[in-house]
Amino acid sequence: MNRGTIATRQRNRFALRALAAALGLAIALAGMTWPSTAEAVRIKDIASFAGVRSNQLVGYGLVVGLSGTGDKKKSQFTIQSMVNMLEKMGVAVDAASMQPKNVAAVMVTAKMPVSAVPGSRLDVTVSSLGDATSLLGGVLLLTPLKGIDGNVYALAQGPLALGGVSVNGEAASAQKNITTVGSIPNGATVERGVPFRFNNQQEMVLHMDDPDFSTTMNVVNKINETMGQEYARADDIATVRLSIPREFQGNLVPLMASIENLEISPQGKAKIVVDEKTGTVVLGRNVRLSKVAVAHGSLQIVVREGAQVSQPTAPFGGGQTVATPTTDIGVQEENRRLMLMEGATLQELVDGLNSIGATPRDLISILRTLKSAGALHAELEVI
Repeated sequence: MNRGTIATRQRNRFALRALAAALGLAIALAGMTWPSTAEAVRIKDIASFAGVRSNQLVGYGLVVGLSGTGDKKKSQFTIQSMVNMLEKMGVAVDAASMQPKNVAAVMVTAKMPVSAVPGSRLDVTVSSLGDATSLLGGVLLLTPLKGIDGNVYALAQGPLALGGVSVNGEAASAQKNITTVGSIPNGATVERGVPFRFNNQQEMVLHMDDPDFSTTMNVVNKINETMGQEYARADDIATVRLSIPREFQGNLVPLMASIENLEISPQGKAKIVVDEKTGTVVLGRNVRLSKVAVAHGSLQIVVREGAQVSQPTAPFGGGQTVATPTTDIGVQEENRRLMLMEGATLQELVDGLNSIGATPRDLISILRTLKSAGALHAELEVI
């Protein structure tokens, strides 16, 4: 190999290194793929970015055009609202003569995302506030929707769409679903956006949905491993702070799109959730048992009352029919043997409890007893 060939290879090697350095973090985020495990989840499914949220809007309005299913005379605020509305339109009315049966006072709610700008459309939900029986066929009049700061951010108006129906007769009535709550798809128009400058941020903050030190550190390590430098750090058990690289300042969307699709394996706390109302038991994958013996049985006592009738043998012997009460008592105790469980996993725990014939109701009692005995290493939550 001559010197010219060696020099050419060295120049090519240096050129490749320079190209990789120039592309830098953009290649790492856009081109790298990571193997996913069976229990891996995306960061977007367990965390949310600060500032990327919805804002709640609420307003008070009137629904008109009802077929006699509106508010009654007892709803004085509906009558007062009708009077105020008509007076603003130059119509003088007497409140005592108002019949609000075709009108219903409602509360109107909507969610406005932070990305909404003037002219955007929002879905609204309309809920009866008085004693109206149905909003079927109603039309919502122009209603301003305000935020928590008292400013008007959207205006809502339009015909309602209901998912229920109600029919009443003289002697019977029928109803399907709820008829006092309706919706208006794209029924609100945004008039003012939320003052939030997304691309002007110098750092991003991720809020974990379920606070856990191990899961939070997994997120930090995964982000730093992908980006190649220590850009992410954990402020506390549920907050990850990420410094914005120079390449992405003023253009955060590609960075966030790459980060939110990174996959990690959550390390949540071992937990068992019990719903006593329905007998539902949900066990997490990290549930473990210490050495313990479990026996579960029940004592069943059945008492049956009856009567034994005694009649005279001769038809005309002068005797009387006598009824003698009888009582049958039966005692049955199930013979359940002890089941030894030591260091059992979730599957072994379920198999062991099933082998002794534990029903969901029995399982709740067994889990509580195991927790009291200190053999169940998991958080037991009863809802």
